[in-house]
Parts: sequence; C-alpha cells; structure tokens
Amino acid sequence: MTLRAAPVAEAPAILREDAAGVAVLQLNRPQAYNALSTGLMAELQAAIDAVAADPAVRVVVIAGAGKGFCAGHDLRELRAKSTRDEFKAVFEQCSRLMMSIVALPKPVIARVHGVATAAGCQLVASCDLAVAASSARFGTPGVNIGLFCSTPMVALSRAVPRKRAMRMLLTGELLDAAGAEQFGLVSHVVPDDELLAATARLAATVAGKSPLTLAIGKSAFYRQAELDLAAAYAYASEVMTTNMLAQDAAIGIDAFIGKTQPVWCGR
Repeated sequence: MTLRAAPVAEAPAILREDAAGVAVLQLNRPQAYNALSTGLMAELQAAIDAVAADPAVRVVVIAGAGKGFCAGHDLRELRAKSTRDEFKAVFEQCSRLMMSIVALPKPVIARVHGVATAAGCQLVASCDLAVAASSARFGTPGVNIGLFCSTPMVALSRAVPRKRAMRMLLTGELLDAAGAEQFGLVSHVVPDDELLAATARLAATVAGKSPLTLAIGKSAFYRQAELDLAAAYAYASEVMTTNMLAQDAAIGIDAFIGKTQPVWCGR
C-alpha cells in the first residue's frame, strides 16, 4: 500500500481582522513580498467588495505581512503568460481593484513598512491615507527591467507632483519615507516601532466620524478634483446642501452646540 501525504491547504492570500469598526486586510504572501498575483488580487477584490457591503466597517486598513508591504506584480506569474489577452487581463484586473479602492464609500488607509514598489506603490497611492514606517521605501522601478510602470503611473501622478512622479518613473530610484511624505504619497511617517499603534489611532479617529459623512466626503473629494474650478464649486455646493439635509448633520451640529458627543445614525 502506498501512503500519500494529504495535500497542504494553501494559506489565504488576504487575512481580515475586524475590531471597533476597522477592518484590517493584510496581504499574505510574505515569501513573495506580497506580490500581486492574480489570486491575491482576486481575494483582495472580494474583501473590498465584502467590506463595502458591511455596515459594521467604517474604515479599512491595507497592510502587508512579512518584510515588506508589496513589491508589485508577480513577475514569475507574468513571465508564464505569453499572449496579449493574458497580459491585458492581469493589468485590467489590477486597474479594477485600484478603482474599487477609490470608489469604496469608506476611507482606506495603507499601513506601509519595507518596500512598496511598482503596483505596490500604486496601491499606496490609491488609498485615501497612508501611514509609513520611517524605514519604508517607495518606487516605480519597472523601467529597470524594461517594463515601464504605466498603470502605477496613473495613481502616482494623481498623488505627487508631476516632475516628482516622472523622476520616479524614468529613473526607477527609490523614494524614502520622508520624501514620500514631503511629496504627498503618504500622509504620515512614524518610527518603525510605532507603525501599528499610529495606524490604529488614525483609523480609530476616522472611524469615530459619521459613516454617511465619510462616504459623502470621500466621493466628493475625488469627483471635484476632476472638474474645473467653477464646476467644482457648483458640484460641492450641491453636495453640502444634500449633506446638510442628512440626520447626521443635525445630530453633529446639535452636539457641537450643546457640547456633547454625537451619536451617529448613518442617515
């Protein structure tokens, strides 16, 4: 009789942990620096879709397991493909994922340590806020291997000044955490040993706001940025009018006037 070992179940590529209105989604391919394989992207997309529909979640944190945040696309997986349709499917999948993060009606915070390169840098730039360990590094080094970071460029060029983005894209050089904060790629830089606590505090602060107001504000922020000045003001005026009619606005204003803590209803 031949004995065969039972197949080892593959670890999930995304780990989710929820607490006090905050869902932490951890990229879980540490052996590959959390490279964005098609499987990981599918699992992250499913997780984003799930938190979008979960009223208990007010804020999402995206983090990486192991030594770094995310090293970009899985190059070994890409090299195993050969047709235009196969390559296009990967980049379209990644683009849909990034757009779903921007469209998610809940703030998303990247918690970055180690490296965030290529599509990993794109992921950071796609999040609403980003807290980086002081030793973190960011880059779009595709030019070094003959593959210009064209899709990461979309998010990067919307997060940092144009010439800074072009320098990263054309040279492939890494940007340190201080530079990333200076140019707006990340919102906070903290000592390495404070990364988890600082991100948790930021997430808790945001989670304490009205979920309706957060959804209205996030959507309006990205929408007005695409408009000219007059159109942006016209749109924002409509948004504020609608917001003013919400129950949470009345609750918040009354609490401010009465010097009490608001209890949001989400309507």
